[in-house]
Amino acid sequence: MKKWAFVSDFDGTISTKDFYWIVIEKYFPEGEDLFKKWKAGEMKDIEFLTTVFSSIDQEEEQIIEEIRQIPIDPYIPQFIKTIQNNGGDFYILSAGTDYYIHHILEKYNIKQVTVLSNEGYYQDKNVYMNIDPEHRHFSERYGIDKSKVIQDLKKEYETVHFAGDSEPDSHPAVYADLTFAKDVLQDILKDKNIPFIPVKEFKEIEDELKRKGFLPHV
Repeated sequence: MKKWAFVSDFDGTISTKDFYWIVIEKYFPEGEDLFKKWKAGEMKDIEFLTTVFSSIDQEEEQIIEEIRQIPIDPYIPQFIKTIQNNGGDFYILSAGTDYYIHHILEKYNIKQVTVLSNEGYYQDKNVYMNIDPEHRHFSERYGIDKSKVIQDLKKEYETVHFAGDSEPDSHPAVYADLTFAKDVLQDILKDKNIPFIPVKEFKEIEDELKRKGFLPHV
């Protein structure tokens, strides 16, 4: 059994802005009304994202340029290296799509990270998702069931930590050894009585992992 892994959500956790908001603000203003319907429970997450990502109508070079402008926590490249240099494996677990995540990893030269997400691809000026209902991690609502992923990783690793920021992240938080919560996830976990450590950035997570002995004090 491997020693430990750190698993992080991408949108709103590693990035400081969800990719769907970039698309809505620049290319798909109608998405604001869809966002309200989604948050009101009238649309599944995967329906909302599929509609937004397939409404960009730009050449791939332009889409990639927009992706490369996604703001991220400036400490995350160093944080990932620190995890890896101390015996941990790093995973990105996203209910968005791996299409834009891989472009961000490439931009920051982040290596040896496993991305577990909905498969995405460019076609006809838009981004589409290839959702496999037969996949063992399939979720009808999110495309990928984050809680199933964490449970599977717990079979491989002695310890699995998790970081997230929103409602989909409340489900894997049940199974993680430590959950680091940003933004609305803090209130959700509090209401569900699920233990978590409140944070705003990855430097705080690193400091907490040092206090708990997962990372050395240097």
